[in-house]
Amino acid sequence: MPARTRVVDEHEVSAEIVATVFHGVRVSDAMAILVVEPVDGVLRVSWGNEKAVGLLGLALEDLRALAFHVLLPSLSPAELKLLLRRERAVSMALPVRCASGAVVDCAVTAVPSAAGRRWSVRLRSTANETERALRATADASERRFSTLTERSPVPTLLSEQGMRLAHVNDAFCTLVGAQAEQLLGTGWMTTVHPEDLDGVIEQAVAVLDGGEGEARARLVHDDGGVRTTVIRFSHLFTPGVGAGFVATIEDVTDRLAFEARLAHQANHDPLTGLPNRTLLADHVIDHFTPGGGGRLACIFLDLDDFKVVNDSLGHAAGDELLVEVARRLRATVRPGDLVARFGGDEFVVVAEDVDEDDAVALAERIGAALRDPMTLGGVDVRPTASVGVTVQTAEHVAAEELIRDCDIAMYQAKAGGKGRITVLDQHARAEARDKLRLVADLRDAIERREIRCVYQPIFSTADGQPVAVETLARWEHPERGPISPVTFVPLAEETGLVSGLGLLVLDETCRQLAEWDAQLGEAAPGRANVNVSALQLDAHLTGHVQSALERHGLRPHRLSIELTESALMKDPASAREVLQQLRALGVQVSIDDFGTGYSSLAYLRHLPLDCLKVDRSFVAELADGHPEITSAIIALAGSLGLCTVAEGVETLEQAEELTRLGATYLQGFSLAEPLSAADATTWFAEAGATG
Repeated sequence: MPARTRVVDEHEVSAEIVATVFHGVRVSDAMAILVVEPVDGVLRVSWGNEKAVGLLGLALEDLRALAFHVLLPSLSPAELKLLLRRERAVSMALPVRCASGAVVDCAVTAVPSAAGRRWSVRLRSTANETERALRATADASERRFSTLTERSPVPTLLSEQGMRLAHVNDAFCTLVGAQAEQLLGTGWMTTVHPEDLDGVIEQAVAVLDGGEGEARARLVHDDGGVRTTVIRFSHLFTPGVGAGFVATIEDVTDRLAFEARLAHQANHDPLTGLPNRTLLADHVIDHFTPGGGGRLACIFLDLDDFKVVNDSLGHAAGDELLVEVARRLRATVRPGDLVARFGGDEFVVVAEDVDEDDAVALAERIGAALRDPMTLGGVDVRPTASVGVTVQTAEHVAAEELIRDCDIAMYQAKAGGKGRITVLDQHARAEARDKLRLVADLRDAIERREIRCVYQPIFSTADGQPVAVETLARWEHPERGPISPVTFVPLAEETGLVSGLGLLVLDETCRQLAEWDAQLGEAAPGRANVNVSALQLDAHLTGHVQSALERHGLRPHRLSIELTESALMKDPASAREVLQQLRALGVQVSIDDFGTGYSSLAYLRHLPLDCLKVDRSFVAELADGHPEITSAIIALAGSLGLCTVAEGVETLEQAEELTRLGATYLQGFSLAEPLSAADATTWFAEAGATG
């Protein structure tokens, strides 16, 4: 069997060397050393060398009988913990109590054992001539420092010995409402809010090892007031004394309050104080879980007849109503529900952890609360709202879809009557999404000028010749095929696209007229009738018409603007002003579909008009032997000095009867169907050749 050879690690220290070191430490007359460890929950001295016994004047048995903190009378329990760190060695300049009761200034260094259960504590007296000289120098520096900082408006702390303050200036005393004597030593830590004290101590201790640190902390004033501050620590080393810090304090209370006010103003409605649309969107996003259905609900409210309140009682009363509605909503919803003002007279409630029945029940409670009477401008009113309810489903993939759906539900409720509650179902959601896609397609079609114009000739009853055309808009959807004007024109009016659509038709009509002039000469149509929506009847209409005419080099009499009775009767005074501007420009004005809408004959007499268009429904009655209404309209126009255009002429018999009744112009499929621009060019060229 081979002999076993023991391998000695090069870092291994022999027992003889360890014994030699401990013997040297034990008998050393240069350094006093104690070993401290917890015994029965109390930190006690378990061992000391001869130098320590001599310095303290206590036998080893007496030292063992004492609690360690008795030797360090100036340390608080918290500071004792800072001295005896388990992670690293810590040095402090401290007074040490001797057996006689006197204290000796010492540099105390505590070094934790590897296991962290014991500390070797070295005591080195600083009471020699050199250190006293250094201390004098430090005192002089401190006095200069004090002179500089004493009157500074920046609250300042100075520590030369760990956490213990040696100086504090007037600004800090004012900030916390205490005397300097109360703050020196460790008294300043009592001004730190208890919840922030650990963070402050952690930063200060880190700075004692060098570098800089910063902590946000609340300081408690003597009167109980709390100020939020930023404490910036910088390392300070004083020869002969030790490591400390300088701290400057910035009071950020007012700045934070100002920033909070700005943030509140940016996210809240100034009238009602409710969260605004921005905060509402953020709230829904924060609480929306994609794919998770049935627990987040939105309730969209639109006040009924709010415009009536504004128009009849004034905007101040309207504002008062909005504030009261906001108050009632807040008082009705559950704690944690969000109430937001969406805009105008629209409000949104967002509720969590509810199903559809819960959401409807909440909507009903809100409706009942709103109906309580209130007095506005001396008038008793009972507010009601049209309410749309949507609960998140698995189909909702984005938070904004939830708000959009409850908006759709609200419009359905309003369309169904006032004071109703509507829950958006799958069918309605599908219809709404299809409508949104169609609106997007219509917007693209207008922007790309994919709306096509066709032209239906209008004939004079005097000689049977074509004298004008009516421009009709057509939309060929790339996937859905032809979309009727009965569908896309109201959609354009509802979504604000009608202005773009109208300008497109107006411009294309003028361009086509100019092209016909160039191609056909005298055979070109003498005039084009262009339909204008009620939403276009504003102060900009005349300018748009004039620009289109000038852009294509046309004279104003080549255009006739057609408006419905309803458009004119919405605001007769404003309509009259716009019509006068058009007439002054030289453009003709006609009322389309006359007799089918609401009109006032008294206003009709004062409106600057050129022509009435007899609706096709009255023309159709001619075939049934009922010419009374058509005859009356033609007679009325004649008495007012206006011409007439009879629409929807389907037979030659109707044409003959209308001519006999005195109609000025005829338009219908029996005479000529709507034609594309190319076909109209050919058609008018042939008509001109045979006319």
